[in-house]
Formats: sequence, structure tokens, C-alpha cells
Amino acid sequence: MHYPKVFQSLIAHFSALPSVGPKMAERIVLYLFKQDEEKLQSFAESLEELHHLKSCVRCFHIAEGELCAICADPKRQTDTLCLVEEPLDVIAIERTGTYQGLYHVLGGLLESGKNDNSGNLRVSELLNRVENDGIQEVILATNPTTEGDLTALYLKKKLEPMHIKVTRIARGMATGGDIEYADELTLVSSLTNRKELV
Repeated sequence: MHYPKVFQSLIAHFSALPSVGPKMAERIVLYLFKQDEEKLQSFAESLEELHHLKSCVRCFHIAEGELCAICADPKRQTDTLCLVEEPLDVIAIERTGTYQGLYHVLGGLLESGKNDNSGNLRVSELLNRVENDGIQEVILATNPTTEGDLTALYLKKKLEPMHIKVTRIARGMATGGDIEYADELTLVSSLTNRKELV
């Protein structure tokens, strides 16, 4: 079907999103086309505001200012740090309402091939926080995949000289699963039953 250029451009933009193919993108654009002016305006304003968001200077989660809401919260437990791969993992764990410590977003995982991508991860920032911020425990909440396990072992070795408690979320998560897709009960179980890495 031949669409106007605006439709084609929007379909291309939506198709570029994760898990959105051309057919789904087409449906989204047609749905938006049928919406009233007020809803479209609100949607456009929300998209426009996205460029005001940035990474928290402390933990690298999503923030509106220098610090994210979690780092700025004085009620958080400041001696425990939960290390995750991406901001979506922070959101998933926060949904459980059980973890009250701070986070560190690594920005990815070690690759299991020959490529050494450790320089792309926020490992030095993690070590700096542990050394200077009074951290007593780091919870390694990487996904239960080959890359997640490899990253957890790598970080355990990096943290060993600092003489702090290093734990790993329990295997309530299925091997090969993603934290962001786990249900709240599974995440609560994984955090509660975490084990110290030896």
C-alpha cells in the first residue's frame, strides 16, 4: 500500500525499535493517525521531552537531573550496591518493592568470544564507588546467561582485593532468562536467596 511520506517515515522509525517489525509499525502509525489532536499532542510532547533525560552521574540509571531519584533518596540503604546490566533491570527490581539499596548500571556484559569489551563497561566507576562510598556488599544481578555468569566472575575477581561481601542473585531466574522480563515473585526470590560468591 502506498502511504504519504510522513506515514512512511513514522513506519521506518517505529520499525527500528526493538521487537517492532514493519507490520506492527504500520499498525502503530495507523492507530496514532486515528487519535484525536489532544492525544497526539501529548504523545509528541512526551517524545520531545526524552532528550532532557540523561544518565545519573553516580549509578548511570535514567535521570532528569544530575542524580536519579534512587541516588537522591536519603532513605535508601547506602552500603549495599546492586549491579545490573541496563536501566530496565533497575526498573524490574524496583517493581518488587523489596530492595532498598543503591544500584550500579554496568552498561552491558562481557562478551564470551575473543573480543575484550571490558573497557566499554563501567567497571572502574564501580570500583571507585566501592572504594570511596562505604559499600559493604555488591549484589551481582546479571542475567543467568553465559555472558551474565562470565561478567559476575570477572567482577568478583576485581572486587576481591576490596574485602567486601560479593553476592549473586539466586537461581530463581531461569538460565538464559532476562531480569527485565522476570515476574516480581521470581525477582524477590532471587534477591532474598542471593548467595555469596566464593
